[in-house]
Amino acid sequence: MTDISPVLTRADENLDSSLERLFELVRIKSISTDPAYKPDCRKAAEWLVATLSNIGFTASVRDTAGHPMVVAHHAGAAEDAPHVLFYGHYDVQPVDPIELWENDPFAPAIKDLGDGRKVVTGRGTSDDKGQLMTFVEACRAYKEVHGNLPVRVTILFEGEEESGSPSLKPFLEANAAELKADYAFVCDTGMWDSDTPAIAATLRGLVGEEVTITAADRDLHSGLFGGAAANPIHILAEILAGLHDETGRVTLEGFYDGVEETPANIKASWETLGRDATSFLGEVGLSVPSGEKGRSVLELTWARPTAEVNGITGGYTGEGFKTVIAAKASAKVSFRLVGQQDPAKIRDSFRAYVRSKLPADCTAEFHEHGGSPAIQLSYDSPVLTKAKGALSDEWPKAAVVIGMGGSIPIVGDFQKMLGMDSLLVGFGLVDDRIHSPNEKYDLKSFHKGIRSWARILAALAA
Repeated sequence: MTDISPVLTRADENLDSSLERLFELVRIKSISTDPAYKPDCRKAAEWLVATLSNIGFTASVRDTAGHPMVVAHHAGAAEDAPHVLFYGHYDVQPVDPIELWENDPFAPAIKDLGDGRKVVTGRGTSDDKGQLMTFVEACRAYKEVHGNLPVRVTILFEGEEESGSPSLKPFLEANAAELKADYAFVCDTGMWDSDTPAIAATLRGLVGEEVTITAADRDLHSGLFGGAAANPIHILAEILAGLHDETGRVTLEGFYDGVEETPANIKASWETLGRDATSFLGEVGLSVPSGEKGRSVLELTWARPTAEVNGITGGYTGEGFKTVIAAKASAKVSFRLVGQQDPAKIRDSFRAYVRSKLPADCTAEFHEHGGSPAIQLSYDSPVLTKAKGALSDEWPKAAVVIGMGGSIPIVGDFQKMLGMDSLLVGFGLVDDRIHSPNEKYDLKSFHKGIRSWARILAALAA
């Protein structure tokens, strides 16, 4: 069952038919956010159920309050084989502005970009239909060669990822026992570059806070009251400025509790990726790195926590000029978390810090904007090690273990609700134009993505 060579050969032989199946799925206009396409979303779910059933999965459409889920199961070659849950989403973004598309977004085609590079064009080719079909087609090749899969597989395809996943958490709660596996695979990610596969081992968590400082009971004339009355904009500015010290570290009490240093070998591997401050910041017109001193931009964006002010309002901001001392001033602040930082403790620490800086006759009100912990897969996890080796065997360059500065809610849901760590492996590229006109997916990503998943399944079984 772990003899991978004939499976890879079959994947190569199936490429044309695999592409045709991808084209069939892309032609379905499964735009989840627009009620007009509700029938198309169900059509996509039913198409996936039929496709999975044809290769031996027990698959079904599961209704929700919104668009349906697709759930499928396949036994492995042995009862004690590892059990994986594979997640993807079949819904897509709207195509607006349609006039910027070079071709019909729901008429997929192969386009030659020159220099031997070919791409599959169409909405959803990269996000996420092409990605999920790499796994389905890997399972197909395995079944056709060996008659079974080397591991036990459960598949969950969602139809509302592009519209906020309102039905996902209730579905996970109601079906936790059925969906729980040893670990999850999430394919909604990308490569480091066109030759270098990547595994995301970390996702930063998030705490969102909005604070409003109130001073006087109304806006005041700055000539009559200036110099005597408290100015909430001044107070707020001082509070926000004090969130960092001169080295860039966050000053909140207990903020770094649960933050561990990134292993030296991981940092060394990041240094080989060629992403320094000049190249990273130069893309956005900057040159001088901010944040904690003495750390690389990849460490700062992947492995260190942050405190960022996202917006400030207060006083008169219209055209012209108005000499006023505002009664209120507000700011939106977000904290990106890593390691074992506790979102609730970070929120409490921020609020205590703000209150400690208030004059006696001023008040602060807070509004919560969500919170989630960071996700950290152990860098020496056996499943990560096996997947890294399998990917390195397939691609021209060895796989790299990276972090992700943002958050993917489903990963946190799997960990919190199902007790599963997630392995984030995808084959998208930075120029795939996801969510934009002229979305594409490299033919190389699709072909080698299929081969990669076959290798990973074999490695896990071994």
